Amino acid sequence: MSNYPGGFPGGITVRGQPLQLLHPGEVFWVNNSSVLAKSGVGGSNGNDGSYRKPFSTIDYAVGRCTASRGDVIMVMPGHAESITSATTLALDVAGVAVIGLGGATGRPTLTFTTANTATINISAANVTVKNISFVGNFLSIVSAITIGAAPSCTIEGCGFSDTSAILGFLSAIKTTVTVNADHLHILNNRIHPIATTRSTAPIVVLGAMTGLTVKDNRVTSSVSQNNVSQFISHAALVMTDLLVTHNTVYCINTDTATGAVLLSTTATTGSGIIAHNRVRARDTAAAIVVTAAAVQYGMFDNLYTGETTQLSGFVLPAIASDA
Repeated sequence: MSNYPGGFPGGITVRGQPLQLLHPGEVFWVNNSSVLAKSGVGGSNGNDGSYRKPFSTIDYAVGRCTASRGDVIMVMPGHAESITSATTLALDVAGVAVIGLGGATGRPTLTFTTANTATINISAANVTVKNISFVGNFLSIVSAITIGAAPSCTIEGCGFSDTSAILGFLSAIKTTVTVNADHLHILNNRIHPIATTRSTAPIVVLGAMTGLTVKDNRVTSSVSQNNVSQFISHAALVMTDLLVTHNTVYCINTDTATGAVLLSTTATTGSGIIAHNRVRARDTAAAIVVTAAAVQYGMFDNLYTGETTQLSGFVLPAIASDA
C-alpha cells in the first residue's frame, strides 16, 4: 500500500486522460449526447456544468472559465457540435484545456458547415486541445484551427478528416500573420485529407515563430497534390528552434520539385532539427522531402520511398560527409 508521498511530479493519466484533481482550476463538463451520466440530466447551458448537469456547448464552458487558473473542460464521449462560423467556438481564455473523452468514433466530434470561413480561433496563451475529432463538411474550409496571438498552445491527439472529395479542409492548422504564436506544439494528431480542393499544406505557418514542435503526427492522403507540401509550409519565414520529428507522411504525389513532401520553405535563416521522419510518395525521379533552401536545419535519419514495390526507404536528404 502507498499514498504516493512523493506525488506525481510528471502528472498522471488514466487511459490517456489527465486526472482532473491535478489541475488547480475548475472542471466543467460538456455533453449534448443521449448517453448521460448516472442520475444525470441532458446537456444545457442552463446547467451548472457539473458531471451530472453538463453544459451543452464548449464555447459556453469557455466563457465560464477564468484566465490562467488552469480550468479544464471535459467533453464527454459522443458529444457533437457544428462549427458554422469563425465565432461559434472561440478559445479566448488563457490556460484552458479542452479534453475530449472516448476513443475512435466515440470521441467528441466538431463538424464544420455553412461557410468556408468556419474555424476555431485560438487567441489566448497556454490553451490545450486534446482528443477531439474535426470533420470538414463544406467546400474549401480554410482551416479547422486558426492560431492567433496565442503562445504556448498545444494540439494533441486530435483527428482531422474530410467528408468527401469536395467537402473538407484546405489546412488542418494555420497560424496568422505577425502575431506571437511561439512554442506551438502539434503532437500525435491524425490527418486524413481526401478533398481534392486542397491547395495548401495541412500545417501552414504564416508568422515567424520560435519553438514550433511537430511530433508523432500521421498524415495519410489519397489525393495527388503535386508540388504542394503534404505536411508543413512556412514560406520565407524565419523559424527558430524548430523541431519536426517522428512523423509519418503517406501521399501519392509524383512531383515534389517546388513543394517538398515534408516541409516547404524558401527561408535560408533560422534554426532547428528535422529528424526521424518517414515519408512515402511517388516521386521516383527527384524526390524532395525538405526544400533545398532550408539550409538552416539539421536533418537526421529522414527516410523516403517512392517505389511501388516492397523496398525500404532511403535517407533523404542524402547522408553528409565531414568534408
